[in-house]
Amino acid sequence: MAAPSLQVSRRQRATPYTPRVEALGVSGYSVVNHTILPKGFRRTVEEDYWHLKSGVQLWDVGCQRQVELQGPDAAFLAQLMTPRDLRNAKIGQCLYVPMVDESGGMLNDPVILKLAEDHYWFSISDSDVLLWAKGLAYGLGLNVAIDEPDVWPLAVQGPKSDELMARIFGDAVRDIGFFRFRKLDFEGHQLVVARSGFSKQGGFEIYVDQFSLGGRVWDVLWDAGGDLDLSPGCPNLIERIEGGLLSYGNEMTRAENPLECGLESYCQLDGSLDYIGKLALLEIASNGHQRMIRGLIFGGDACPACQRPWPISVDRRQVGYVTSAIWSPRFRRNVALAMLERGYWEPGTAVAIDWGDGIDRRGIVTDLPMEGA
Repeated sequence: MAAPSLQVSRRQRATPYTPRVEALGVSGYSVVNHTILPKGFRRTVEEDYWHLKSGVQLWDVGCQRQVELQGPDAAFLAQLMTPRDLRNAKIGQCLYVPMVDESGGMLNDPVILKLAEDHYWFSISDSDVLLWAKGLAYGLGLNVAIDEPDVWPLAVQGPKSDELMARIFGDAVRDIGFFRFRKLDFEGHQLVVARSGFSKQGGFEIYVDQFSLGGRVWDVLWDAGGDLDLSPGCPNLIERIEGGLLSYGNEMTRAENPLECGLESYCQLDGSLDYIGKLALLEIASNGHQRMIRGLIFGGDACPACQRPWPISVDRRQVGYVTSAIWSPRFRRNVALAMLERGYWEPGTAVAIDWGDGIDRRGIVTDLPMEGA
């Protein structure tokens, strides 16, 4: 029987890079923000993991849609949408932020780019922030324009990223600080280039602001990287889990709050700042959150894909669940991200994992990122 396929229509948008990744042998897609995201190429996930740690890759991450706030009330609305304190944010800074609803539940975890005092991009993960922002602005009567601009991020990831990027944008790209961005020239067009990306291996994200320009940017980078072991790539699940990078919709949803997700340091909890969900988060902080995201390393053969939460138990009592898991070639065991109850999230705690076949496999709770990631 043939494997099921994704029926693509205009509701699942292609990106400027789709023809390039298909010519290079993309093996599958996911859908994020109604946009296709490559999930693999000809290599196995394990082969891609080792390559990402040694070479350089181009990632089509056009699915990272931007929600643009621009106008006199842009800064006010941006702050209202996150418990992270944006009052001292600088132009040229990228800020990873939790977004919560009135109950403190996670709505998204975007990266905010501050382009000007009255101009912000929210580079979002997989939920409809555009509609949330427009509803807030309309309901509060704010003077702010909200839109999804014609911006298609392209990621350059891996330890050889600096060399490849310098060949195209000049040595000024090497001076961009972590989670900072600059506008750099590309063939007479100014592009936002940020030192960021969804891996721990270093790299950049290029915010290509014309669909028609995307193919040209890809081709110039591709032609310049022939001697750098350049390849197409995508977010790697092994590297993501070992590095403790959380994925919205997997590790966190509206059912989780940022304190449970290890994001307390990104929340202003002294009562001095107004934002949606403030009272809920202050109450959670006062009472103490009862769960926490941690890492797991556990035995058995290579585990299957985690398509639904796997129960974690201690002495046959469920104390949490696995959110993402895969075999690690570095640890030679399975690795996972998991939500665990208070009293069971300390590193070194012995637990049992059942991935759906009724067999308990022994595991150990770890810190995040995992050692050496």
